[in-house]
Amino acid sequence: MVRRSLLYCPGDDRGMMENAVETGADAVIFDLEDAVAPAAKDGARATVRSALDGLDGGGPDRCVRINPYSRRGHADVEAVVGEVSTPPNAVALPKVDGPDTVEALVDHLAELGAADVDVIPLIETAAGVVAVEEIAAVPGVDAVAYGDQDFTADIGATVTDDKTESLYARQRTVVAAAAAGVDAIDTVFTDIGALDGLREQAEFVVDIGFDGKLAIHPDQVPVINDAFTPTTEQLEWAEAVLDGQARADDAESGVFTVDGQMIDPPLVERARTFIERAEAAGIR
Repeated sequence: MVRRSLLYCPGDDRGMMENAVETGADAVIFDLEDAVAPAAKDGARATVRSALDGLDGGGPDRCVRINPYSRRGHADVEAVVGEVSTPPNAVALPKVDGPDTVEALVDHLAELGAADVDVIPLIETAAGVVAVEEIAAVPGVDAVAYGDQDFTADIGATVTDDKTESLYARQRTVVAAAAAGVDAIDTVFTDIGALDGLREQAEFVVDIGFDGKLAIHPDQVPVINDAFTPTTEQLEWAEAVLDGQARADDAESGVFTVDGQMIDPPLVERARTFIERAEAAGIR
């Protein structure tokens, strides 16, 4: 499944959750963690449960970000998975420091008869970055998401415009996800009105290997979707590469050229990625 854009919305606001599914986001995340005040957690669980059961089945993936997996996170899972007729497609688990809590969540979902609900660990701490390879490899994990604000606070970094302080964590997340065969999702862009800045950042994280990006406002969704959708030129190149590969296979040739460029297996794989993203986005 494609998750170019994943839009957060507060779990205590039914109207915002209903609106979120109409934004064009590939996934919506009903948030029980940061977006909900501690005193409102119980009510938010009931609101999310009602939304999951009340919304039409079509449209974007429904995800729920629970609280960290302790007593409160456990109660979240019971409410939004165990007590609903329509469970979410995925559960996002915040502030993951290692594989143990992910494994515990996967086991909990299985106990509730919801083993097909994906788990998306959020890599938001120094310990999480160090353990991201183990985290991404836990069976049941479908994607790992990098969370910049918590991570930079955890390491005491100064946040810069070019995000130099987070490049290592981002690349480590991408590599771990690729090695585990799961998606890598980039952090939110917090300046809601700066859509040009969002576009620049989204295009950058596409270039370094991310598969999608978190959003905090509906206006961000089309910008993110566009960045993660191949251009016409990229699709034309990819189709030429795959056509050339087919001819090379028939001729039992190892390499070939497209528009004067030598094409080897890594470029063929890149072409396949472009085609897969286009098909997932419904433009091919």
